Amino acid sequence: MNGTSWTEFILLGLLNHTVMHTVFFAAIQLAYLIALSGNCLFLFVIQTGPDLQTPMYFFLSQLSFMDICLISAIVPRMTVDYLGKENTIELAGCATQMFFTLTMAGAECLLLSVMSYDRYVAICKPLQYPILMSKRICLAMSAGVWVGASLHAVIHTISVFQQPFCESNRIDQFFCTVQALLKLSCSDTSTYEHGIYLTGIILLLGPLSIILASYIAILLTVLQMQSLEGMRKAFGTCLSHLCVVGIFYGAASFKYMRPRSYRTAQQDKVISVFCDIMTPMLNPLIYSLRNRDVLAALRKRIEKCTLNIPLSKF
Repeated sequence: MNGTSWTEFILLGLLNHTVMHTVFFAAIQLAYLIALSGNCLFLFVIQTGPDLQTPMYFFLSQLSFMDICLISAIVPRMTVDYLGKENTIELAGCATQMFFTLTMAGAECLLLSVMSYDRYVAICKPLQYPILMSKRICLAMSAGVWVGASLHAVIHTISVFQQPFCESNRIDQFFCTVQALLKLSCSDTSTYEHGIYLTGIILLLGPLSIILASYIAILLTVLQMQSLEGMRKAFGTCLSHLCVVGIFYGAASFKYMRPRSYRTAQQDKVISVFCDIMTPMLNPLIYSLRNRDVLAALRKRIEKCTLNIPLSKF
């Protein structure tokens, strides 16, 4: 059969209908609800908080939007497949899901480097911050992140679906991924896989080098500060970002930079759960719980809503 013969694929999924897997399925649903509600609340607080209209929070709102799109492209479909009898997905649906997941993952990778540059300018060049991080420059950076990630996703999505799928139409994953679909191809994909490995290294190590350079400069600047309170505040604003960077790049490096000979389907599924489901849940928790400005804005919003609730007359 050639590549045009398949009109749909079968997702083998992550879970079986056992008691343990049912508990795990419930945990994934809980993680999805936490990620969705946490990121939506985070977006709402940033958009409505007058004290949060700064470049740092603009980029954080972009990160929350990416997390919402990423996890929503995976978990609802996974839920339907687990509860339904047929785990089929049409060719167009599979390509769309792949495009969205690649775009959001690539955009988050690029955005984290932009956010580190923002912290570098804020701490190392505070007097030039209004110029170097003006609204126009922030919008240009954001547009560059989205355009770059979308182009990367389009290239890989088109390349994968030009492959002849003659082995099977059974995808050993719970959503459509490049690596899982390449296993179905009956042509030699070694050259393309080497290209994926190379672009993965560039996409990960390029932004990571910017992040490392930014934080080395930040560390040197902070160590020269005379005020202990200034040092504490500078480290506090960067710690949350460093936690997210460590989680994202650690998981992404293991997911994308392993050679095919070292991959197993079960490993790919587990690391996909962590990268694409757990990380979107953790990001808003990390940024909100360690950010006094966000907590203060949320507290004000809750107090305002509470005061607007009419008291019942007895």
